[in-house]
Order: sequence, then C-alpha cells, then structure tokens
Amino acid sequence: MLDSSLMQLMWLASPALPIGGFSYSECLEAAVDTARAATESEASAWLVEQLHMTLARSELPAVAQAIAAWRADDQPRIAELNAWVLQTRESAELRAQTEQMGKSLLEWLKNHTTATPAQIALLAASGQGALRTPEPTYPIAFALAASATQAPVRECLLAFAFGWAENMVQAAIKAVPLGQSAGQRILSALTAEIPSAVDYALSVGDDTRQAFSPMLAILSSQHEVQYSRLFRS
Repeated sequence: MLDSSLMQLMWLASPALPIGGFSYSECLEAAVDTARAATESEASAWLVEQLHMTLARSELPAVAQAIAAWRADDQPRIAELNAWVLQTRESAELRAQTEQMGKSLLEWLKNHTTATPAQIALLAASGQGALRTPEPTYPIAFALAASATQAPVRECLLAFAFGWAENMVQAAIKAVPLGQSAGQRILSALTAEIPSAVDYALSVGDDTRQAFSPMLAILSSQHEVQYSRLFRS
C-alpha cells in the first residue's frame, strides 16, 4: 500500500476527524446505566461482542460493498446500500447518528481531493434526482472517502473498525467511568479482535448481511429518556 493511502486511512480513522463521533456511545451509556457494562471487564466484553455481532455483520460489509460500488461508479448500488443502512437503524437515536456523521463527513470531503464533486453530490442528494437517494449515511460516506485512497478494501475496513473502537473506548472511559490505562486495555482487546471481524465481514454478501441486535435497540430507546446522560446515543 502506498504511503499516501496509509496516511489517508489513518486520517479517516482519527478521533480528531470533525464528524462528531466522540458524541456517541452507541448505547454503551445505557448499558452502563442498567449495570450491563458497569466495570472494565464488562465494558470490554460488551464492546468485543458488539464488534462481532453488529459491526462485522452490518456496517463493515456495507462499507466493503460500497467501496466496490464507488470504484465502479455503480450509482444504483450505492443508493441501495445507503438505503439499507438507514432501514436497519432500529431507533431514532441510531438513525440520527448515522445521518449526522454521514453529512459531516461529506462536508469534510468538500474541502479535500479524495472525492469528486459529482460523487459528493450523488450522496448528498437527499431524495432529489432520479435515484431518490435518501439521507447520506456514515458507512457509505466513509466508503466514498476510503475508495479514493486506492487502499485495499481490507485495510479500509481495518481503519473503519479501529476508528469505531477508539471512539467507543473514549465513551467507556467517560461513562463507566474508567482511567486511561483501563481504556488502553479495552482498546488492546478490541484491536486483537478487529482482524477476524474484518475477515468475516469480507465474506458477507447481500443474503447474509444483517442488522439484528435487539438489546442495542432496546437500550437505545431507553437512552432517549435516560435521566442523566453525556452522549447523544
């Protein structure tokens, strides 16, 4: 992989990327509040399970398939995958998260050379035009950014998963709460599991891609009315 491709992926995976990922816990805060992830070991186990049960089966396959679609300029496929991501968000919070991060990443892309104006316009159409593209989602916007790096798809998925892991660890540090050393131990556990999750995601097709995590949906709904919270989801 070219140095420039690697650095672009590192940039996309960085928590400093201004797309708002730091403001979401993806229900971890509700899991802490209901004593399901109230210690370091529980939070670590929760996130590892979330990686394999949701990311590897849903977002990561969608990113991989969308990268191929962006590189082939397959606009109907891009619209189909974007609609699938929206349809599988099981609560208002989770849908708002993917829409907000998707829009923010598109805004970021407007100031860089990693995507063409036509590609950005396609995903930003918000229901306009022949494709009737719905709101842009984060996985499909990330796929657009990653596709232009010319990095192999597997490396793109590793970057996506690591960026997710770093944001979730920071959420755990604040919500449980935990110290920085505990956070690093959780991140170490996640990074050990990410390669196998990515390899599984690469084997997933349209018939096996799925989004089925009922406890996350329940906790997300509870989080919307949680008495005290730090995160938007």
